[in-house]
Amino acid sequence: MKYLNQQEAINVDEELFNEYKFSVDQLMELAGLSCAHAINDCYGATVEKRKVLVCCGPGNNGGDGLVAARHLVLMNYEPHVYYPKRTQKVLFVNLQHQCESMGIAVSEDCPTLDVVNREFGLVVDALFGFSFKPPVREAFAPIMGVLEKTTVPIVSIDIPSGWHVEEGPQNETSIKPSCLISLTAPKMCAKHLANAKHYLGGRFVPPKLQEKYSMDLPTYAGNPVSVAFIIENSEDRIENNS
Repeated sequence: MKYLNQQEAINVDEELFNEYKFSVDQLMELAGLSCAHAINDCYGATVEKRKVLVCCGPGNNGGDGLVAARHLVLMNYEPHVYYPKRTQKVLFVNLQHQCESMGIAVSEDCPTLDVVNREFGLVVDALFGFSFKPPVREAFAPIMGVLEKTTVPIVSIDIPSGWHVEEGPQNETSIKPSCLISLTAPKMCAKHLANAKHYLGGRFVPPKLQEKYSMDLPTYAGNPVSVAFIIENSEDRIENNS
């Protein structure tokens, strides 16, 4: 299976929009839904606390997190959204409204390390996507400090926040996700995962686009949870999750 570099990931995204005429909200809904299913598949039977902290950034990765939070409610989780830097684009305003209409608290206040460790069973990291380039901006330093130190399992969406998209973690204190949900195709940084489960989510890559970039994606085989594969504990063993 091919792991995309940053420019390839950007190109694939642009082609989905421009050549294949997908809309942003269409792909975001599919991506966020697949993330919610992957989270439930990975932790639904084991996590003791159903309260989930969903950390959302200002871009499309944050939008995926907002969608995932909404679907997690319907899977018997209690998501709380930390959303410090908001965009006024209609899509994102609507996504926030949808979350709040389902009773999800959406806050700009960064939770403390003690609160996260005491109250939450999972953290969903939807801060930065594949367009991110280090270093982390100052506004996100407090939440990154919490994620780097928390003992609560972290599920990262597409890219572990703070990691270089190709080179992976930047130092020993970089966050260490327990689970990564790659979207469209894995990015090169996923090769640096350690002791983590790795899911592929989202069923929206046309066959011709797969061929153009030699993605060699696994078949979903009718999997109802929109998950294609798991790489367990960073081994090279790939399994169909059907």
